[in-house]
Amino acid sequence: MRRRRFLQFAAAAVAAPAFPRISAAAIEYPTRPVKILSGFSAGGAVDIVARLMAQWLSDQFKTQFIVEDRPGAANNIATEDMVRSPPDGYMLLLTNPTNVINATLYPHLKFNFLRDSDPVAGIMRVPNVMAVGAQVQAKTIAEFIAYAKANSGNVYYASPGSGTSVMMSAELFKIMTHIPLTAITYRGMNGGGYTDMLSGRVQVAFDNLPGSIGYIRNGQFRALGVTTTARSAELPDVPSISEVVPGYEASAFYGLNAAKGTPPEIVGKLNKAINDALADPAMKGKLANLGGMMMPGTPEDFGKMLAAETDKWAKVIREANIKLMD
Repeated sequence: MRRRRFLQFAAAAVAAPAFPRISAAAIEYPTRPVKILSGFSAGGAVDIVARLMAQWLSDQFKTQFIVEDRPGAANNIATEDMVRSPPDGYMLLLTNPTNVINATLYPHLKFNFLRDSDPVAGIMRVPNVMAVGAQVQAKTIAEFIAYAKANSGNVYYASPGSGTSVMMSAELFKIMTHIPLTAITYRGMNGGGYTDMLSGRVQVAFDNLPGSIGYIRNGQFRALGVTTTARSAELPDVPSISEVVPGYEASAFYGLNAAKGTPPEIVGKLNKAINDALADPAMKGKLANLGGMMMPGTPEDFGKMLAAETDKWAKVIREANIKLMD
């Protein structure tokens, strides 16, 4: 009898590793503050969305989620910090279009975003908005094209850096309309871009809608068009650029990624919390007020979208021969 019991215990001990174990750390997550990295300066679209999500997650998990802005190198500094962090869910990245654009635009990155991170959740898609400062007389896209051609060499657009959807939207517009626009680059739109738009130093921006919509509503900027093929519910009277420039299309998106190898249980917890936010009427209203279209789904859904967007912008960059700007 003792021999039979010993063999039973021995068999159980051998078989045990075959069953996946959920670590106590994953079950109890989070037990300390979590950082959400934003690769752009405070007050811009990425920072705004990050802070909305951080507040929601803090309330849901009863643990502080802290937004840390690490601007520079068109989001690459924050992204590299995230992919190099321990895969424990305590450092996340507010993912945005630069992550899929930079994969092609920067030929010598020290990381591969798709390979070196785990998708957690999509949050929302938003159109960018082509907006001009109050000093610019153009009131339509066609009038702006004529204005830019008549003032060749003296029309500037604000860019938060190479690799951003703001820059890519402007460069795509330049290519398709054959107009001369010169970029002035800032450390995020809130790092000088908006100030120069207000003063008239730069004339136009193709900014993320969450960052510009307040200026548009206050009459400080004039919206000429949105970059998506459909009009925005937040700016229903503003046409799609594609209505004037057939085939034009671009959009921004936001989500969360974690370092590669983050336990699936932690990714799952975060994904559920984000999806709950996107279904909550109050949070949904806040995001919609920024022009957002909700992106609920699984981590796998978000991963597929990231891969598709990477392929899309790689083709645009190569076909248009877009290079890094100084």
